[in-house]
Amino acid sequence: MRFLHTSDWHLGRAFHRVDMLDAQAAFVGHLVETVREHAVDAVVVSGDVYDRAVPPLAAVELYDDALHRLARLGVPTVMISGNHDSARRLGVGAGLLDRAGIHLRTDPAGCGIPVVLPDAHGDVAFYGLPYLEPALVKAEFAVEKAGHEAVLAAAMDRVRADLAGRAAGTRSVVLAHAFVTGGEQSDSERDITVGGVAAVPAGVFDGVDYVALGHLHGCQTLTGRVRYSGSPLPYSFSEHRHRKSTWLVDLDAAGTVTAERVDCPVPRALARLRGTLDDLLADPALTPHEEAWVEATLTDSVRPDDPMARLTERFPHTLSLVFDPERAPDERGVSYARRLADRTDQQIAEDFVAHVRGAGPDAREQAVLRDAFDAVRADEAVREVAR
Repeated sequence: MRFLHTSDWHLGRAFHRVDMLDAQAAFVGHLVETVREHAVDAVVVSGDVYDRAVPPLAAVELYDDALHRLARLGVPTVMISGNHDSARRLGVGAGLLDRAGIHLRTDPAGCGIPVVLPDAHGDVAFYGLPYLEPALVKAEFAVEKAGHEAVLAAAMDRVRADLAGRAAGTRSVVLAHAFVTGGEQSDSERDITVGGVAAVPAGVFDGVDYVALGHLHGCQTLTGRVRYSGSPLPYSFSEHRHRKSTWLVDLDAAGTVTAERVDCPVPRALARLRGTLDDLLADPALTPHEEAWVEATLTDSVRPDDPMARLTERFPHTLSLVFDPERAPDERGVSYARRLADRTDQQIAEDFVAHVRGAGPDAREQAVLRDAFDAVRADEAVREVAR
């Protein structure tokens, strides 16, 4: 069985105000051509098809075009919803689409019901685990603690139970949308922390032949059988070193995995530049970045006049301008944004308590703050589902 593993299309998303729809359409064309060129037997899409619960019409049209083109090839597609998708909206018409070979798995209750595709060696069972928001699926999986590991473990118990009842030699693939321990994050993924924990151990997925992960935007291998495809396009400058690709996976008769990367089309290179404005404008070593999308961090001790206008004379595709003046370690005046960089909501709240009261929160108070943030996240998820 040869299948193509992709995820995190984020249709409808922009990149620093740049409309990415043309680049997303180019990726869809590349996907279809890859399926045809490499004689792919199935396509798996591991969540975040859209960038938000109610996507713009142009994104819906592109999604529709992608499904029609894949269906015309006669290649089955298995797709799950991610944390950016509205599971209910994405799952509309799932029963009808099944008949066209497009298998949408958006209902947590169906985690143990696979899409079974045959090849010359028997059956391959594809289990779709949509993004499982712990607060929303706790009752479905009868878990006491609403955490990512608990609900994913319960979902995988259903997978293993179903697999155990199938013919010997049935191979298995799980699609999941989650943050698995060992994965490398970028700035463009939405935080899914619950109870202070976002990641789950890879061991949750033991017992299956391949795990096609979505959520993290960098293509990466956690184990030979557990991989992220990453997003096909960059959605933050933290991805400037990413090689955007999909996984072309071969599963042999014994369930042994062989995988190779297929590079995605690059709309424009990314560059993160740092230095004084004069240096950035004069340095000949930066010539290769003149046509890139640029994030420039200026280190001038005094903010220069018209920095964006001057930068765009040399780097016309500058999209982000950051000021980080070089100061002595004890020098005051660091910007508020700089002080908050790389800090979680929980850490910021705890710092605020310490600033106001003179002492940070104790363990009980930390738990109260954590529960409050979890409740807000769960409420937002419920509101998205209800929209």
